[in-house]
Amino acid sequence: MTQVADFEQMWRDLAPVGRSASSGGYFRQPWHAAELELRAWFREAAAARGLEVDEDPFGNLVAWWGPDTGAEKVLTGSHLDSVLDGGAYDGPLGVVSSFAALDLLRERGVVPTRRLGLAAFVEEEGSRFGRACLGSRLAVGATTWEAARELTDRDGVRLGDVIEGPTDDAGSTLLEGVVTYVELHVEQGRGLIDLDAPVGVHDAIWPHGRYRYDIAGRADHAGTTRMEDRADPMLTYAMTALAANKQARLSGQRATFGRIDVRPNGTNAVPSHVTAWLDARAESDAALAALVAAIEKQAGDRAERDGTRVAVTAESVSGEVAFDAALRDSLVQRLGGVPVLPTQAGHDAGILQDAGIPTAMLFVRNPSGVSHSPYESAETADCLAGVEALATTLTGLVEA
Repeated sequence: MTQVADFEQMWRDLAPVGRSASSGGYFRQPWHAAELELRAWFREAAAARGLEVDEDPFGNLVAWWGPDTGAEKVLTGSHLDSVLDGGAYDGPLGVVSSFAALDLLRERGVVPTRRLGLAAFVEEEGSRFGRACLGSRLAVGATTWEAARELTDRDGVRLGDVIEGPTDDAGSTLLEGVVTYVELHVEQGRGLIDLDAPVGVHDAIWPHGRYRYDIAGRADHAGTTRMEDRADPMLTYAMTALAANKQARLSGQRATFGRIDVRPNGTNAVPSHVTAWLDARAESDAALAALVAAIEKQAGDRAERDGTRVAVTAESVSGEVAFDAALRDSLVQRLGGVPVLPTQAGHDAGILQDAGIPTAMLFVRNPSGVSHSPYESAETADCLAGVEALATTLTGLVEA
């Protein structure tokens, strides 16, 4: 089977899994039916290639190529889960491309001196249990199982009731011996469109964080309560969302309120409580801290006027990640001088780099420039250029 046919067949196999008939977007939340089907597909794709699959106590998967001699290992891959109503390419493109790149290596007669792993990390998006890159964080020990098992989804289900986790304090040994990680991803922006390039390299990830705003007010009747007598947390939230937009625009950063929970959530009642989640990203750690502080101050000032109370909790914060410079430069040279750009999106690659594993990221042009949306896209020709770039990169790493 040719590289093109192999890639396209894998993509056809994945296309219907978890897709919404109404929106065209994907719902592939961890440990639900669609994501479990994708995990089964991963195992089948590995078995068809004669690869051994290891799974750690947290659900991360790695399919290994080459004998386990105890020598240094190289890892590639991405994730299979999606955001709510997400796009087809964010995550699965990297996993499918890793299998296609392996096929290309074999076709070219590459004999590895380093074992190659193809990874599918779990709960990268944080769409079910609220922690981005949870699987990779657990795999490297950046998050403890003791803390993670108490996380709950929107239905109140504990992670510890979904998976058993480790039976002791050993954690995960899945990444032992891994000395390099290369992740391929669809671009989540317009950089390659503007540069008219099919493939590029990321050199850094912007600092980013998720912050929970708990705004308490007083429930009351929507009809009989005069406007001046209200303590309405929805007003505080609304002005905070506008403040976030203004502060981000003024500073050239990113701030988004994309999730909200209102209680009692009645049409004819002033709410008693609003919980909202802020996603904030900035070009430096200092810029992120300044952005978040400015939004929090404006929220507090508004709460005083509304007679409400605001509490802000940082649920997860990741500092700036600079990918391994030597590895990045080697990739750029090997690929003939492809563009180098930062990314504002978080990735498992950032977690592994922070854990001390030299890491690089390839990304493939997205002609829509849209991500975390059903409108996310990629052309087959560009995807194949990504496979070629990944295969070229891996050849130099596994033969080292």
